[in-house]
Amino acid sequence: MGLFITFEGPDGCGKTSIINLIKEYYKDNEKIIFTREPGGTKISEKIRELILSNDNVNMSPRTEALLYAASRAQHIDELVKPNLEKGNIVVSDRFVLSSLAYQGGGRKLGVENVKRINDFAINGVNPDVIIFFYVDPLTTLKRKSLNENADRLELSGDDFHSRVYDTYIELLEEMKDDKVLRKVDATKSMEEVFEDVKKIIDEKMEELLWRWLLQ
Repeated sequence: MGLFITFEGPDGCGKTSIINLIKEYYKDNEKIIFTREPGGTKISEKIRELILSNDNVNMSPRTEALLYAASRAQHIDELVKPNLEKGNIVVSDRFVLSSLAYQGGGRKLGVENVKRINDFAINGVNPDVIIFFYVDPLTTLKRKSLNENADRLELSGDDFHSRVYDTYIELLEEMKDDKVLRKVDATKSMEEVFEDVKKIIDEKMEELLWRWLLQ
């Protein structure tokens, strides 16, 4: 099996900018597959359009949560699992933790309810590493205010994003002893955050190499 790395964090944490730098840095490594959620496959990208379109303001929270789970199931079956079975490294922009925070907390559906539908969707495929971009709420608000192309979720209001942030913090506290979780201080400069993330990925790639050698 390969290595499954997911990037997580609230809107405005700078995650996407760092992912673009990481993509460029590893562009010559054919074993690393970059993807995103919702999306990553043809079907999942179509579901992404439904979820994020500003035309769909009447979408109910339960519909939103189920669409995320459906997109994720297709993503797992078509892209993530096959690449892991080939020994590749899959790096995904968001995964289940986002649904727990955004739909479980932000949409008030309850973390456990959202976890149940996602357990079915991922069918036992869990990340080996979760890189969480930690920022304070004020920083996220400042960064979000600069986004002129906000999607439906990004436009859901400060109360929604405050609940998302609080839920993330609660989840991080529950996971504080979980070795899968790696937090990076996303309030630092982009160059510093990039170096911190690259170090984590390089460490996990080295562990994977040793695992292969010892088989």
